Amino acid sequence: MEHTQEHEACLEQTQKYCVERPIYNQEILQGQLRMKYIFFDLLMPNFFFLLCLFSCSSKKAKSHLYSFLPILKWLPRYPVKEYLLGDIISGISTGVMQLPQGLAYALLAAVPPVFGLYSSFYPVFLYTFFGTSKHISIGTFAVISMMVGGVAVRQVPDEVISVGYNSTNTTYASEYYSDRDFKRVQVAVTLALLSGIIQLCLGLLRFGFVAIYLTEPLVRGFTTAAAVHVFTSQLKYLLGVKTSRYSGPLSVVYSLVAVFSKITTTNVAALIVGLTCIVLLLIGKEINLRYKKKLPVPIPMEIIVVIIGTGVSAGMNLTESYGVDVVGNIPQGLRAPAVPEIQLIPAIFVDAIAIAIVGFSMAVSMAKIFALKHGYTIDGNQELIALGICNSVGSFFQSFSVTCSMSRSLVQESTGGKTQIAGALSSIMVLLVIVAIGYLFEPLPQTVLAAIVMVNLKGMFKQFGDIAHFWKTSKIELAIWVVAFVASLFLGLDYGLLTAVTFAMITVIYRTQSPQYRILGQIPDTDIYCDVEEYEEVKECPGIKIFQANASLYFANSESYTSALKKKVSENSCVWGGRGPTLQKYWLSFSFICLLSQSNDVEGSVKHEIANDELPVNGKSLDELEHFVEPKTNIHSLILDFTPVNFVDSVGAKTLKSIIKEYKEVSVHVCIASCSGPVMNELTRLNFFDNTVTRELLFHSIHDAVLACQVKDRSASQTASDL
Repeated sequence: MEHTQEHEACLEQTQKYCVERPIYNQEILQGQLRMKYIFFDLLMPNFFFLLCLFSCSSKKAKSHLYSFLPILKWLPRYPVKEYLLGDIISGISTGVMQLPQGLAYALLAAVPPVFGLYSSFYPVFLYTFFGTSKHISIGTFAVISMMVGGVAVRQVPDEVISVGYNSTNTTYASEYYSDRDFKRVQVAVTLALLSGIIQLCLGLLRFGFVAIYLTEPLVRGFTTAAAVHVFTSQLKYLLGVKTSRYSGPLSVVYSLVAVFSKITTTNVAALIVGLTCIVLLLIGKEINLRYKKKLPVPIPMEIIVVIIGTGVSAGMNLTESYGVDVVGNIPQGLRAPAVPEIQLIPAIFVDAIAIAIVGFSMAVSMAKIFALKHGYTIDGNQELIALGICNSVGSFFQSFSVTCSMSRSLVQESTGGKTQIAGALSSIMVLLVIVAIGYLFEPLPQTVLAAIVMVNLKGMFKQFGDIAHFWKTSKIELAIWVVAFVASLFLGLDYGLLTAVTFAMITVIYRTQSPQYRILGQIPDTDIYCDVEEYEEVKECPGIKIFQANASLYFANSESYTSALKKKVSENSCVWGGRGPTLQKYWLSFSFICLLSQSNDVEGSVKHEIANDELPVNGKSLDELEHFVEPKTNIHSLILDFTPVNFVDSVGAKTLKSIIKEYKEVSVHVCIASCSGPVMNELTRLNFFDNTVTRELLFHSIHDAVLACQVKDRSASQTASDL
């Protein structure tokens, strides 16, 4: 009772704001409202807009400068007393993580560890000036490092001694590390240059939207497969066995076979050290997770493990006594800038595109999370520019491709980081290690770095729980996740990503090709129309069918649109019929007529049979009987709701015109409701409107179309009664 009273009160309140108005179709609306196609209404504003766009003023130049260098906007307003302490603590905490991760992820990139330190300094420092996110930590990341390593190993396999690159740095290479490692470094830095240029160009061209093609299920499936790749690649360091590094399709299988085939040669000392580090790291991460609100700063277990591992290795001389592989020579100081090997670009171009897109996707997704949490905005295009500058400029100083690290970003944000100053301080800590104390880490066992990498994959392995989540929410997103995971796992990260993106686009086509079709009805005493199968109160308007498809009308779904329309409209009204019993009835009727027509004395019977079965008229053939059945008098109008339609192509326009003409032949009037302006413009360009199909069929709402159909039917009935 209370619900009914509230409903009546709501209706009374609503009626105060309702006004009577004419029934608008497109022609009436254009006749009453002035179209803005006059010179001063249309051309002049555009002229002034273009004039302002290409004109330059001090205010506009300042705005562009602030957009390109965001640090100029926030640094002069930096509140030292409020932010500085938090940024210092955050910078130190992040720098402590940056150091061991830089050394460890260099192994993933198939380059000497010192280049991981270079990649943890130059790009991080540059991002301070060009980035718009206040909390993400730029630097080495497992997935990107793994992709770089795959390209480096493919271009410079383990068995290749000399590839013949023309470089002026061969003396430096022979002094500090092997010729093979030097050539892999050249591949990695050239890849960084090319991926950075791609990101920079996309940013300048305002192509930041490309990240939308990497949907969340795709990225999570891809990164989960990358975690398996990374874990597999670190097994040989953990076990201390000597195997080749593989890349490309089935590289995971080959790596596992190679490791387990040499499992009997496991270095027990390296395994013990590695497992001990894994246990310590897991305990430390668990403590940080449980007591993160009580701890002022997270326990830096990674640097603690590095220091302990280095001390134990140096004190016990693990290299000579037990044959444990260590980091080795770390050149002290910074290297002079050098131009990457340009001749490598054609061989690595496709890989650079994949790295550029994945790197940007990782960075912008984390940046959006922190921006939403702390109430500020980021510029996706400027993030592309910032990453492009970090990678391309950093490549001249021997750094490989970088992006945002999820683990370091969480530490930087949770320890009180407020601005990019925290990232700059973390890069300065890495600089001190490179310049002053890098040589102290030369005895560090590689198994310790492998343990750090493996433990940092814990969060990615938790993404296997997405399978159960997507199974409950969306089977299509589950399919995207599974395809991204399986393809990336077995085909490699580059081909796997391409396969996953292609499959994701196919799912979009599938969704639009197989949309849901509904018949709408009216909620009594309102102008609201809903699915008649979903709500009991909704009733169909007498003599009117309202059809809706939740997709655009184009070549891929035009046939299914027509079939669904005839099926839906024929239910309970039978304007159009199927091919089953109806066609069979006509075929039997036609056969019987042919038999009777052989005798001249049964002419009356033939005519009677034709009249009873109501065969199609106007000279229609038997083939057309598959599409036509007898017209019924209970349906006089059909309304096509175009609210969900975003575009119509030439095939869709022809299909639509065919529907209108076919229903007109059985005296059913067709209207199109809620057709948007862009769709109407497309129909105009496709010559949809002519003498038979006019704009009178277009209505701006379903309710306008319903009222117009009712008026038209009453007029027709009145005319018939007068006759």
